Amino acid sequence: MSGGSSRSALSLPGDPPGGRRAIAVWGIGVSVYFVAVIFRTSLGVAGLDAAERFHVGASALSTFSILQLLVYAGMQIPVGLLVDRLGTKKVLAIGVVLFTAGQLGFAFSPSYGTALASRALLGCGDAMTFISVLRLGTRWFPARRGPLVAQLAGLAGMAGNLVSTLVLARLLHGIGWTAAFAGSAFAGVIVFVLLLLFLKDHPEGHEPEPFPHQGAAYVRRQIAASWREPGTRLGLWVHFTTQFPAMVFLLLWGMPFLVQAQGLSRATAGELLTLVVLSNMAFGLVYGQVVARHHAARLPLALGTVAATATVWAVTLAYPSEHAPMWLLIVLCAVLGACGPASMLGFDFARPANPPERQGTASGITNMGGFVASMTTLFAIGVLLDATDDDYSIAFSVVFVLQALGVSQILRLRKRAARLERERLVASRVETVHVPA
Repeated sequence: MSGGSSRSALSLPGDPPGGRRAIAVWGIGVSVYFVAVIFRTSLGVAGLDAAERFHVGASALSTFSILQLLVYAGMQIPVGLLVDRLGTKKVLAIGVVLFTAGQLGFAFSPSYGTALASRALLGCGDAMTFISVLRLGTRWFPARRGPLVAQLAGLAGMAGNLVSTLVLARLLHGIGWTAAFAGSAFAGVIVFVLLLLFLKDHPEGHEPEPFPHQGAAYVRRQIAASWREPGTRLGLWVHFTTQFPAMVFLLLWGMPFLVQAQGLSRATAGELLTLVVLSNMAFGLVYGQVVARHHAARLPLALGTVAATATVWAVTLAYPSEHAPMWLLIVLCAVLGACGPASMLGFDFARPANPPERQGTASGITNMGGFVASMTTLFAIGVLLDATDDDYSIAFSVVFVLQALGVSQILRLRKRAARLERERLVASRVETVHVPA
């Protein structure tokens, strides 16, 4: 990782030691997130099947993912507060029960309405996983490992997406809708047992400060204090601007775009979706290492990802022939893979801006960004497809609108957030120097 001077700057007195036990405990939490992402992205490979099963069009189909993300985004601040109040284990346990029940309900849903309710339940449980895993990482690993630990958590999530793309897609077309979705729900049972038996909120000797009396006034103060930090807001807008292009592509509209607009077979489209996931995993490793060594690289990486994504989408949508060439679609999918790792950089702005007792709340605020953007884009694409008789070039142009909004906010907040972070870093160095041996 980083050198000695960087290590002393980023480590705080009383940091958790990390080590093998930390990896084992954190790995259980990550396995829960891994399963949640499999369930979350399962509709991405089943979108066309869902349209046929429930006899719905593009707008109604997008409602599945919109409702799921609406619940997810709406739960982020409450989940952050719950994690700060109850700890990781309890919140993760509740999340596993909910998202497993949602996946089972989706498997057996006889109608569009019950299927919608199941996706909402799944989104509620899914919302409790990632913030909990981030909190688990801060409790078990030193602060200097934060960027890499967060990227590795995101990497595990993309591995779940890969399983959904490769395994669940084959099961769906091999054994059918009900058996595929019901069978996948068994993974939720497995991680629930592991969670109950082996997960701990923190290592011995690193217990958090006693939680103050909970009430409406405290909740308001916790949210307001997190939001007042420019680093929290900058993290939200980085997450907002970077995550949604790949999320929308993988969660729902990638398969229809590649099959209906680009004339590819489902098998070839599935391979390109797999490329997005593999690219995401590769970028995650690179971004985590770069930021761990060079903290100032966060914003250039985020803005560079946005610029690359906008450029390749513009070339693809404006390509003069009816179908874009395969090489361009490969480039598109490879570049989309950088979106997930870039969105993780948002947490690297929010984390140093908030004390430990607000980490869950601040992470919840940050995590809302990308999912609000994804939800908005999913809805806009569905409406525009219905309004334009499936013109994907017009529908996907909404990506540029949200990217422009996000970049404007990032540029507005970046200087103030950087100044306050430098001040805190200097203060932490002074405290470290004066800590008795």
